[in-house]
Amino acid sequence: MILPVANVLSPDEVASMVERLGGARFQPGLATAGWHARLVKDNEQLRADDPAHGDLRAMVEAAVRRHPVVAMATRPRRFGPILFARAAGGQNYGSHVDDALMGGVRTDVSFTLFLAEPDTYEGGELVMETSAGDVAFKLPAGAGLFYPSTTLHRVTPVTSGQRLVAVGWIRSFIRDASEREMLFDLDTARQGIFNRDGKVAEFDLLSKCLSNLVRKWAED
Repeated sequence: MILPVANVLSPDEVASMVERLGGARFQPGLATAGWHARLVKDNEQLRADDPAHGDLRAMVEAAVRRHPVVAMATRPRRFGPILFARAAGGQNYGSHVDDALMGGVRTDVSFTLFLAEPDTYEGGELVMETSAGDVAFKLPAGAGLFYPSTTLHRVTPVTSGQRLVAVGWIRSFIRDASEREMLFDLDTARQGIFNRDGKVAEFDLLSKCLSNLVRKWAED
């Protein structure tokens, strides 16, 4: 499931992040690229030893954990690295798949949180390479895209302005992407019934199925 989600970060959080990143120290993205990604990765990333990094990482993790739709879709157990990247002047990131382990954490779900408004830069689309064809995303500031870490994807060249994003990885309680999607659909349906009809028998049955499937599939 490839899921765009609005307002993962509040406008105040976006503004604070952009301000702090404006005075932070960046390094070439190649510094954190694997041997094959080095062939296609051309961007800059916030240095892990920059004083802003810890605070910004904590802000992103807290925002992802508290968002009800994101939590329902990803069921996060643990977070891997969270990076802050910028691209300008034709920089891009060619087709690649994320590493299976990042910082010692298995990557089940990848995400990108957009920190720049789409009309402030040209290019820079995040393209998912699916069996049905390429699907491009360029979301408003504060929105996020969440997708299985098994997905091939790329970032098109930024031809003007600056693309600024936070990128991270989640180890989910539910390893399998198709199982996560089934739980998401089931949870969405039961919440719709509750909002329409209250705690009726159908809601209770769906809640029972949901809980038992999580119990069956979860890795704690």
